[in-house]
Amino acid sequence: MSRLAMSDKVPSRVTISSELLRVFRACAAILLLGACSSSPPPPPVQSAASAESAPAPAEAPSIGRAEPAQAPPAPRPSIPVTERDEVVAMTKIRKITAENMILSKRTSAHVTTVFQVDYTNVSRLRAKHKDAFLEKNGVKLTYLPFIFRASIQALKEFPQVNASIDAENIVYHKDVHLGMAVALDWGLIVPVIKNADEKSILGLARASQDLAERARTKRLKPEEIQGGTFTVTNPGVFGSLFGTPIIPQPQVAILGVGTIEKRPVVVTDENGADALGIRTVGYLALSFDHRLIDGADADKFMASVKKTLEAGEFDLG
Repeated sequence: MSRLAMSDKVPSRVTISSELLRVFRACAAILLLGACSSSPPPPPVQSAASAESAPAPAEAPSIGRAEPAQAPPAPRPSIPVTERDEVVAMTKIRKITAENMILSKRTSAHVTTVFQVDYTNVSRLRAKHKDAFLEKNGVKLTYLPFIFRASIQALKEFPQVNASIDAENIVYHKDVHLGMAVALDWGLIVPVIKNADEKSILGLARASQDLAERARTKRLKPEEIQGGTFTVTNPGVFGSLFGTPIIPQPQVAILGVGTIEKRPVVVTDENGADALGIRTVGYLALSFDHRLIDGADADKFMASVKKTLEAGEFDLG
């Protein structure tokens, strides 16, 4: 068949339905605007009679930003309870601890940095004075007052570590109220050394031992476990090398003290020669809230604590 014969049979007029025309117009609008509207294109205009007889159109979903779907609660794993198991209700202190730990993990962006500290000079200072210190003052000279003193000095240098977050505001605390975690047979409690920045090594030793003793005998006052601005915990007393402690809210950092012991360490003498030596060392771990404290600032804080402790230059008065 010739081309002419084929063209003779092509209709001279093409009828386009109103629905197809509406689609063409919508596509043209998209090309011109460069984006889709958040609502669908308007429906075709119908006569009053056809509008009454036609079924109601289904509601089209919007194309705007989708709302985040609520995640279903995670299934709780369970172990069948048998007659050989013992079911005991949580104590009040255990429930409070659990609630506070979960609240902190949901609130703070936890990050932990770990430093090794050479305590050799502090150890020598303790060995030289601990007996006279105990005889004169009636309190033991442990490592903790030195760690407290070094931390307080670093807190003054890096005030963002001695701060708290209140909604969208940052509160920088001028005083250092030092929390000290105390492990009890029935749970954990954190008494607070108020105005710790005003205390000497002797004052910190007295305050820490007094609070620890009264915590173990349940003689703490309510105000003595409130208002901390920075906390130190000491899992090293049980032999732990280091941990990643959870920040007490609304504080933004907590220092974990690992066990302090003698270990072989590479040391460099004044001539730059390396040798293997026995040193008294331990790890310090700082958990900090990354919403406020950047990693560089956390490491600078820890470097300051490390420098003070390794120098071992403390007034024991």
